Amino acid sequence: MNTKPSLHTVLSPRLLDLYDISNSIVVIIDVFRATSTIATALYNGAAKVLPVDSVPRCIELGKITGGITAGERDGKVVEGLQHGNSPTEYPRSFIEGQTLVLTTTNGTKLLHMALDRGAANIITGSFPNLSAVCDYLVNQEKNVILGCSAWKDCFNLEDTLFAGAVIERIGHHFSIHCDSSLMAKDLYAQHQQDLVGFLRKATHWHRLSAYGLEHDMEYCISIDVANVLPVYTNGSLIVQE
Repeated sequence: MNTKPSLHTVLSPRLLDLYDISNSIVVIIDVFRATSTIATALYNGAAKVLPVDSVPRCIELGKITGGITAGERDGKVVEGLQHGNSPTEYPRSFIEGQTLVLTTTNGTKLLHMALDRGAANIITGSFPNLSAVCDYLVNQEKNVILGCSAWKDCFNLEDTLFAGAVIERIGHHFSIHCDSSLMAKDLYAQHQQDLVGFLRKATHWHRLSAYGLEHDMEYCISIDVANVLPVYTNGSLIVQE
């Protein structure tokens, strides 16, 4: 009898309602750049990150909490917010002890969708905290949904590659009957030796390169450079101790 928990990969937020997530850990994946920035801010000592799904709510919560408001739409800093969605904006000297209120085009939107659909547990993942994500999922022994934030609901390469990296490492701990998971694993296996070279072809790489953000993207696919586990609890993402 197979008693392993299940693992599925959701390639777009548009597909989320096809899955029962009520008894699953949902991993929010937004490699370029929300979940990389969240891990980095927490790794560098942020007290917590408040992920919100609208700019007005971000501004409002910033006033209420005294937090740093940050975010982007279409890759660009939003007018009215103090900072952008670049992980390099949040060194320890700036973010330690602070609350970061963050809104982004894709990642924070998917997180709130997962909440609305009754996700049992939510964490965030990207290459900078790959090992922390994998260790947690194995130890929890629960069903897993790898949720790709995509780009405005369209499939993207970078989030799928991260899902594949997770499956490559720990897939044997799970029962996987999911073609998108098999595809993600194979895609990662083919390109893991040169992620930068492969992802330079990606549409979001081209989009962000136009804003001079290549360094951001190279950081976002660097493994374990901010290896903490952001866990969603009581409206905040905090480091799992």
